[in-house]
Amino acid sequence: VNFSSSAMARMNRPAPVEITYKNMRFLITHNPTNATLNKFIEELKKYGVTTVVRVCEATYDANLVAKEGIQVLDWPFDDGAPPSNQIVDDWLNLLRNKFREEPGCCIAVHCVAGLGRAPVLVALAMIECGMKYEDAVQFIRQKRRGAFNSKQLFYLEKYRPKMRLRFKNCCIHCHRSALCQMKDFYFF
Repeated sequence: VNFSSSAMARMNRPAPVEITYKNMRFLITHNPTNATLNKFIEELKKYGVTTVVRVCEATYDANLVAKEGIQVLDWPFDDGAPPSNQIVDDWLNLLRNKFREEPGCCIAVHCVAGLGRAPVLVALAMIECGMKYEDAVQFIRQKRRGAFNSKQLFYLEKYRPKMRLRFKNCCIHCHRSALCQMKDFYFF
């Protein structure tokens, strides 16, 4: 049987995975098409997703997702590449606001296969909450085998957290430490 590369890519796409760390919940998934959008929306609702971050080219009508009360944000960046500083800023601001205003909500993030760009953003969130990059990579790879390429790993290794997800009670949901009580870490 002769499969096209796009058919093979569709067959090899892993199922959506939920990544929970501290009080943050993410759903990493591959991109749907208009033909698979109903199943995609069903998955989003099952996990309580309120926002979808699309980091690849559009392959479906975001208005159909918005009609279901789920916000779609388009922040594309090149496959295999790290996100721009602007996307990192937008991502961290989104997380800070969403997890503060809607505790327990889930943010979905997807690229084409859900193995590169989407896991990078989730890893950044974990690093911003104090996890070492190696631990973030391992944590995600336990649920998302094959995540990250060497360029993305190098980016995560060199990334210096800006501590913008240090919530008033330390990354949303852990014991208070002296560091987290410094007023610079408050954003309320």
